[in-house]
Amino acid sequence: MRKRLTDYDNPWKEALERYFPEFMALFFPKAYADIDWGHKHEFLDKELRQVTGESELGLRRVDQLVRVYRQGGLEIWVLVHVEVQSQTESSFAERMYVYNYRLYDRYHRQVASLAVLADETMTWRPTEFSYNLWDCEIGIRFPAVKLLDYRARWDELEASSNPFAVIVMAHLKSLETRHADDERLAAKIWLMRRLYRRGYQQQDIVNLFRFIDWIMQLPEGLDQIFWQEVQEIEEAEHMPYITSVERIGMQRGIEQGIQQGIQQGMEQGMEQGSRVELLAAIELGLELRFGTSSLTLLPEVRRVQDVELLRTLRTALRTVPTLDAWRQLLLAMVQQESAHTSRTPAHAH
Repeated sequence: MRKRLTDYDNPWKEALERYFPEFMALFFPKAYADIDWGHKHEFLDKELRQVTGESELGLRRVDQLVRVYRQGGLEIWVLVHVEVQSQTESSFAERMYVYNYRLYDRYHRQVASLAVLADETMTWRPTEFSYNLWDCEIGIRFPAVKLLDYRARWDELEASSNPFAVIVMAHLKSLETRHADDERLAAKIWLMRRLYRRGYQQQDIVNLFRFIDWIMQLPEGLDQIFWQEVQEIEEAEHMPYITSVERIGMQRGIEQGIQQGIQQGMEQGMEQGSRVELLAAIELGLELRFGTSSLTLLPEVRRVQDVELLRTLRTALRTVPTLDAWRQLLLAMVQQESAHTSRTPAHAH
């Protein structure tokens, strides 16, 4: 059985950035109602790193600091602390307290700390941290949402048009089917059907597909079945959003390769056509897997001339746990090809 991904931080981070208002509406409706969404909210990654430190931003959680405005024009910074992990952590509540007071101490603004617990332990529900010394009491109480509770509220998720309801369903199904490939395939197909039948816009379908495909990975054989099902769903719904993007990317590569083949000769053109096709597939895979920000790596990708190395990079997009891991592989490929070129005698060209 293929090893399951245990690092959910990247898809959750992207989901929060794309659907922050919907996230607040679903999980923290009181706060959502008090925020003036007419003012643009702003993610403050740099400011958060200044108070938490790079070493504390580990792979098992997603921490976000967001500046929003309350109704009436009052500015408030909201620390949205999303914990995505497979085991409990005794220092979680203390960390919420520490981040809160560090932010207040640094910026002297009110900070609301909010928690989403995405672990698999029903009894772990931290909501406060405090201590008392000589009648001096210090501490924090914070609202925490337990994703496992939504198993009993599944009908609410199904009835909701909020995109974050889909994210919660996908996360729960990912946990439930961790060791059951056939069940995961069925759940993944069901989620995809729901995306189209709920009437989401094309970009929402693409965004949510990226999250679902990211955290509900399948073995290669079942993955092929899934893609066939997606194609059938899109044909039945007359909405070729996902498969058409892939086909367009592949076709663009083929057409460019054919054109270059006419100009440079059939044999060279076929090889270049394969390379351009792979570049198009890698570009699509990067965007679907890691978001548009990952496309900054494309200049480095285009430095790779060897078709086999590009195939390796394309395949790795479905197996690497993080973008950084894929970037390291890319750099290794570039260095490998550069070293090979430098060793090749000039007369060999």
